[in-house]
Amino acid sequence: MAGIYIHIPFCKQACTYCDFHFSTSMANGGDMVGSLLTEMDLRTNYLESRELDSIYFGGGTPSILRAKQLEAIFENLHKNFNWRSTCEITLEANPDDITPENLFLWKRMGINRLSIGLQSFNNAELKWMNRAHTAEESFKCVKMAQDAGFDNISIDLIYGSKFQTLSDWHKTLDTAIALNTSHISSYNLTIESKTALGVNYKRGKEPGVNEDLSSKQFLLMIEKFSNAGFLHYEISNFAKPDFLAVHNSNYWLQKPYLGIGPSAHSFNGKSRQWNVKNNSLYIKALNEGGTYFEKEELSTRDAYNEYVLTRLRTIWGCDVKEIEKKFGEKFLSYFKNGCEEKREFLIETNGVYTLNESGKLQADGIASDLFFL
Repeated sequence: MAGIYIHIPFCKQACTYCDFHFSTSMANGGDMVGSLLTEMDLRTNYLESRELDSIYFGGGTPSILRAKQLEAIFENLHKNFNWRSTCEITLEANPDDITPENLFLWKRMGINRLSIGLQSFNNAELKWMNRAHTAEESFKCVKMAQDAGFDNISIDLIYGSKFQTLSDWHKTLDTAIALNTSHISSYNLTIESKTALGVNYKRGKEPGVNEDLSSKQFLLMIEKFSNAGFLHYEISNFAKPDFLAVHNSNYWLQKPYLGIGPSAHSFNGKSRQWNVKNNSLYIKALNEGGTYFEKEELSTRDAYNEYVLTRLRTIWGCDVKEIEKKFGEKFLSYFKNGCEEKREFLIETNGVYTLNESGKLQADGIASDLFFL
């Protein structure tokens, strides 16, 4: 199985914390869609004719696209790729783009999963984030999507901002659970240097993230979502049974995927490549037959380190049998020795290592310590 990720690099406005690649101008929107189609045509064979089980529209804000633009992309996907009738087709959407008309069109096109960027239920916090919707719109859009027949809905939340106490976060979690969605992704606020938040932090106008409070919020989230029937299948992701995100899971399980669009990444098991992070350069290169990506062949060490980094974040964990088969005895021995040093943060079950709650609080650091340098 394999997946396709399509990056739509446009947003109505810039969220203060976001460092993803996007533009707030859609002046070249038509040219961008044309370039996306051209890249698909050029890379039809990248996945070696594997059947797709996931198509993911990310961004940016894919829900900003007009119906004709989305229809053109779907027509091209059908022309170039094969996928199962059960293929998960996800569209990231902002609450302000969710209308009965759009929901009808998206469903008709085959979109069967929505990932809705709610982020917060606090209007003051939403305004601080420079989001284009209100808390009331968050509640309405989820209900609207459910009434339209979407039973696979994910919502995004952010914790760790200056607006949140532990009590506030407690209420946010209860509100999220009451929305009765099948999936919740929740991320700790990160202050990135090139964002508006990062600039204001550097100038002393914004506080840093309170790591102690964030840790308490994270542990409370695990407890409350688990009690509500969600499976904590990756550090930042929770799903009801049978609703684990195929796109997300494929990434963490290192299955092949093709990335289309500016800044999109691709992986075929042997190499990674990433497209230029500039809309104009991307369009120009596709129009003129120029180079629009960079590529890196993965060494055994690189592949091992990526395996540890992605798998340790999940319920599937790192399997010693798989490590030996994929990377050899030298890497297996190195991994086991590293795990022995980190045993207070790990759970070992039949040769599979996963993180305990303490380990989940410092997942990236532990993975880094297990890297083969």
